[in-house]
Amino acid sequence: MPITVEHVTHFLTAAAELIHAHRDELTALDAAIGDADHGANLDRGFAAVLARLPTVADKDIGTVLKTTGMTIVSTVGGASGPLYGTAFVRAGMALADRHEMSAEDVVLALEAALDGIVARGKAQPGEKTMVDALMPAVEALRTALADGRSLAQSLQAAVMAAEAGARATIPMLAMKGRASYLGERSIGHQDPGATSTAYILRALAMACRRNEEGA
Repeated sequence: MPITVEHVTHFLTAAAELIHAHRDELTALDAAIGDADHGANLDRGFAAVLARLPTVADKDIGTVLKTTGMTIVSTVGGASGPLYGTAFVRAGMALADRHEMSAEDVVLALEAALDGIVARGKAQPGEKTMVDALMPAVEALRTALADGRSLAQSLQAAVMAAEAGARATIPMLAMKGRASYLGERSIGHQDPGATSTAYILRALAMACRRNEEGA
């Protein structure tokens, strides 16, 4: 079944709910190596996104995603606001004027989001950032779809890859952002941005599974 604006709204709503539910966890992770505000900032940002969604309910998918990105930039502080904002804006640009999208379009959007984060944050794999969750997720999604699995199944594989990627940041030395100031003291802590990335991808998988089940 094609993915419509309504399904994208389901995804963003699920993302907001997951971020809210894990707000304290994300803040605790950030307290160890950052400013202790990642959970609170993202929770505020996605609440603002939900408030904006009714104003773009009749627009195309690209507009919804770009509006999401711009809302996050304007409401989320720290490094995560510009990074997540860029990710959603780039995904929206990749899906401009589309009212429906296919599995291939989902890959296209996530690739654009990843490219945007890499360009904005100048981060590479292994530097203890959200790239360590998103890059393996995109690769797992491509592989699963190529193997003939459904989009929902493929996104579940992407979620598992993202969660594994987030856990893999624990022994890494932070090379970017506030965490990098800690030097070797950043080792032993899971990156909050990689963790929130995995939650957002989980929300996307949930929305696509709901779509495939006809809910």
